[in-house]
Amino acid sequence: MSYYSYNNGGGFLSSIPPAIKNIIIINVLVMIMTALNEQYMIANFALFYPTSPFFKPWQIITHMFMHGGFWHIFFNMYTLFIFGTVLERIWGTKKFLVFYFVTGIGAALLHTGVQFIEAQVYMSQIADGSQQAAAAYQALKYTPTVGASGAIYGVLMGYAMLFPDSVLTLVFPPVSLKAKWFVIIFAVIELFTGIFSTSIRSVGGGVAHFAHLGGMLFGWLLILYWKKKSRMY
Repeated sequence: MSYYSYNNGGGFLSSIPPAIKNIIIINVLVMIMTALNEQYMIANFALFYPTSPFFKPWQIITHMFMHGGFWHIFFNMYTLFIFGTVLERIWGTKKFLVFYFVTGIGAALLHTGVQFIEAQVYMSQIADGSQQAAAAYQALKYTPTVGASGAIYGVLMGYAMLFPDSVLTLVFPPVSLKAKWFVIIFAVIELFTGIFSTSIRSVGGGVAHFAHLGGMLFGWLLILYWKKKSRMY
């Protein structure tokens, strides 16, 4: 196992690994650009369902650099800094970037797959004359998805798989558990919350719980693949 040091005596910023630092910078810049021209940024760079007139192929990547508000970007970037820094120092920048984008794109794919299932249900109900289903399908097509949360959940999964017995403590509530148990609890919560919110939703919006699960799933699969091929480090 190799550990990489990026601190060349230049202070705090120089101690942040390059991928983490640049991802944070890009997210902040995109946040500023979104504040300046929200309509343009959302329409072109947020992720829309493929049948939406706003959908563009590059959104599967660009949505990962957009956020819905200060606290959304703050918690995502803070989590990335805390756990992603550890992973990048172990794997190196190139390998970490592969992991980050695989989990982020995987999150988008699972999220879109769940939307596809929802859309089929809505279309069946529309054929039976349901106006509520028609409104829900329109909302699904026109509701944007933004955020790096899928990749962030992938980073959490990666950390828990490399350091399963490290003890983490939440600020609120002040609970301490091993990393592996935190990740399992997060996954169960996201699964049940995602199923429940999907089953009761009549219009789009809210938290993309299955995107979070997708990031964790693809992170888990990629690490299993690396382990099998002896390419973890």
